[in-house]
Amino acid sequence: MTTTLRPESPEAPAPGGGRTRRWQICANGRPVGALRTTATPRGDQTWGNISELEVREGLRRGRATVGALAAEEVLRGWGCSRVDADVPETATAARRLAEVLGYTERMRNMAKSLTVGVALPPGLVARPVDAAGYPAWLAEAKAGYLHDLCTSGLTEEQARAKSDADHAYLLPQGHATPGVALRQLYDADGGLLGSLWVALRQRDLPDGRPLAWVMTVEVAPDRRGRGHGRTLMLLAERECLAAGVRDLGLNVFSGNEVAVGLYTSLGYAVTNRVFGKPLC
Repeated sequence: MTTTLRPESPEAPAPGGGRTRRWQICANGRPVGALRTTATPRGDQTWGNISELEVREGLRRGRATVGALAAEEVLRGWGCSRVDADVPETATAARRLAEVLGYTERMRNMAKSLTVGVALPPGLVARPVDAAGYPAWLAEAKAGYLHDLCTSGLTEEQARAKSDADHAYLLPQGHATPGVALRQLYDADGGLLGSLWVALRQRDLPDGRPLAWVMTVEVAPDRRGRGHGRTLMLLAERECLAAGVRDLGLNVFSGNEVAVGLYTSLGYAVTNRVFGKPLC
């Protein structure tokens, strides 16, 4: 029995100048499942993504494996140097498949539905990042992201290209980019405790509700271990509620157990895991 991919829909542009297409997984020409491939430029590289992988119950017989391998070949043909696969938390079979195919977990997506905002501790104040403070904030945000990307398994070259491309795409107008909240947290003496970046409408949920996204939470190195990370997350939730958004998500790199513990204690639950590997 021959398993192949067949286009289900025309190729379409993807955010950031990329391309995407949904495919049928066919056995002897008969559709038995589907998946989507997406390629996105990251600096001088192109990254691939496999998502929406599904095979009908009772018709698996290794077809998901063949479909994923065929998707990798599509992405190689699109010039991708590595591939990520999005696996919903409930899809345990897909997680096992990713591991068998040589993927390693890079990050987790977590989310929470918000109800009531919590006041900041007495004496602490949040201020917007202004034009004067933006260059220093951006340099720090890029450095932290670069470190996390390298820790998750990327080479320094790959991480630097992704960091530069992501920040340029997501903050095209710097501190004045619409739809984002860039905040810094200070103590009563004016000492900087940390910073926060929230995209107030990263995307919509299936039912149409807006989903905000925590892009970065950074505590000043000399202020860590004192609960300021928790305060910054509470600030993120307040910013969302003030904007009329009641669902907040975030990425956390899988090796950052301290952050995973913090988000879990605040009521965030894993919704998706991202697995990746090089395509060289």
